[in-house]
Amino acid sequence: MKSLFLSFERWTTAIAMAGACAMLAISSALGIFQILMRFVLEQPAEWTEVLIRFCLIWMVFLAIPMAFRQGAMVSVDVLYRWSPPGMRRVLDWVVTLAALSLIGVLIWWGFDYANRGAVQSMAGLESVSMFWAYLAVPVGALFSIPGIVGNLLDPKRLELETAQ
Repeated sequence: MKSLFLSFERWTTAIAMAGACAMLAISSALGIFQILMRFVLEQPAEWTEVLIRFCLIWMVFLAIPMAFRQGAMVSVDVLYRWSPPGMRRVLDWVVTLAALSLIGVLIWWGFDYANRGAVQSMAGLESVSMFWAYLAVPVGALFSIPGIVGNLLDPKRLELETAQ
């Protein structure tokens, strides 16, 4: 069961990370397009700035699951180093429950905020609802749940292991 869940977690985290990488690539391409249009062709494309911001928001929220999985989001390295081995597992559970609580709040209020923002439109892209921008919060949070639980089941302390 544990290996099945960790396999599911690797799959969901990989999808989220691929989405984050795609958003970074799109925002970079839009930035280059914006520079060419503004400074070379002298015909600024206002809509690119809005889409870049949109892509960067999605990139951040889709990259959070990988940070949780690597143990890099809730950094309690000093406390972990000072704790005896028996206390470390308790600390893992406390960090996991705190992170899941935060994710629960982000999912609940993120969906609420996205639904409330559905009546707004993006400045520069009036045909696109702000719902799609705000949806990044609960979607990123949903993708984070397997990463948080996966880090509890199979801890990867990359922050701790690479510290000097």
